[in-house]
Amino acid sequence: MITVSNLSLRFGKRVLFEDVNLKFTAGNCYGIIGANGAGKSTFLKIIAGEVEPTTGNVSLAKDARMAVLKQNHFEFDAFTVLETVIMGHKRLYEVMKEKEAIYAKPDFSEEDGIRASELENEFAEMNGWNAESDAASLLSAMGIREEMHLRPMAELSGKEKVKVLLAQALFGNPDILLLDEPTNDLDIETIAWLEDFLADFKNTVLVVSHDRHFLDAVCTHIVDIDFGKIQIYTGNYTFWYEASQLATKQLADKNKKLEEKRKELQEFIMRFSANAAKSRQATSRKKMLEKLTPEEIKPSNRKYPAIFFTQSREAGDQILLVENLKKAIEGNLLFSNVNINVKKGDKIAIISKEPIAVTTFFEILNGNVTADEGSFIFGQTIHKAYLPLDNSHFFATDLNLIDWLRQFSEEKDEAFIRGFLGRMLFSGEESLKKASVLSGGERVRCMLAKMMLVNPNLLILDEPTNHLDLESITALNNALKDYKGTILFSSHDYELTNSVANRIIELTPAGIIDRYTSYDEYISNESIKALRQEMLQMV
Repeated sequence: MITVSNLSLRFGKRVLFEDVNLKFTAGNCYGIIGANGAGKSTFLKIIAGEVEPTTGNVSLAKDARMAVLKQNHFEFDAFTVLETVIMGHKRLYEVMKEKEAIYAKPDFSEEDGIRASELENEFAEMNGWNAESDAASLLSAMGIREEMHLRPMAELSGKEKVKVLLAQALFGNPDILLLDEPTNDLDIETIAWLEDFLADFKNTVLVVSHDRHFLDAVCTHIVDIDFGKIQIYTGNYTFWYEASQLATKQLADKNKKLEEKRKELQEFIMRFSANAAKSRQATSRKKMLEKLTPEEIKPSNRKYPAIFFTQSREAGDQILLVENLKKAIEGNLLFSNVNINVKKGDKIAIISKEPIAVTTFFEILNGNVTADEGSFIFGQTIHKAYLPLDNSHFFATDLNLIDWLRQFSEEKDEAFIRGFLGRMLFSGEESLKKASVLSGGERVRCMLAKMMLVNPNLLILDEPTNHLDLESITALNNALKDYKGTILFSSHDYELTNSVANRIIELTPAGIIDRYTSYDEYISNESIKALRQEMLQMV
């Protein structure tokens, strides 16, 4: 158990949160959410003892062992992969090293023998004899091959290091597990494995993540940082979001009687419980939900950007035809034999084992990169808008946001431009900020405003959720679902891909896999898995 008492954190006049009193109990997974800058990661660091609160304290159950997902990918470069994982259990690792030092002594004394015996007993109690095999099993489950286990961390790629550091945090069954954005840079298979691992985990988990599918899969509770307070709600992210929207609606209906509100809440809980039937925590969660009252769900202070895409004209039947496209970079074949006929209304998720292949494909379609072979042609009625992965060159200017957005608009009136910026949460003085000083999330919101201005009938988006907070991701997701035109996109956000795409196209060096299906069905289909393996072996 973790007990948080009278916790406050202030930076000068700025208050992140105050008077926080919470308890986190074993067997539950708590997803920590909040707008960018609300203090999610800082709250985790306070729990971990890395940041001192202004007031209050955090206490842990006696002898509880805490594990934290490390963020510094270079911290363990001098150690082997296997050793790095075992270091996740600090005391076990200390005992191992002290034992090694004693046994390596040339003048082994009686005192050394007594100390070695004490260490051996402690080592056995911590299941130390299985440490290497347990660590190896974790690594293998995450796709780190056995021949890599004794290599130094410095030789691993960034994505491989992410997996090793995650294995380090999970190693040795910690009593408390703190995970800050654990799915970043993980492939689909490893994320699915982690979801299963956490669903079976019997101890306490606190996790910060922008991945809504992940939060829905693993969380029993949501910890919401809002209004300068931190509150715990029963259920996963989708339940919290829909409950918050219901609370906002009920707040607007000031004259609605309590009994009507209660009935509306009960109907909502019944619907959610039915939708959550596949969840491993569904039974216990349903019991907790049934105890809720209208007073326990509160409207959020969150601001959601108003994202919507409209078409200035409807596209004709010819959208995009790609024939025999091929591209290699520095001898690395990204894709070949790419033949695609994009049809009106398609919402196509473009995926690949190599993310650079997708980005290069989009850059070719937008005339920024030349293909090695093949051709493509857009229909005559097509008016497209493109969100590139790297948008930095658009913001290398000292223009304020009004003048920045005005340069992409046929309508130059300032009130019109301010209206678009306001919808994207840039109002008042915010609209006068220089484009060059924007954060990553602010840049993406500006790029989305730029796209909305031109009323396209074809959207091409390369990882549009990068840098966005949960509120902006949710608003974008809804906008893409509602859009009547055609979309080509890539995204590591599982929920967005699954809820928007009606067609999946996977690029491989040997050709493409093209299916009209949902993302869920695509990644779980055994025949597609076999075909993918076959195509990868052809190269």
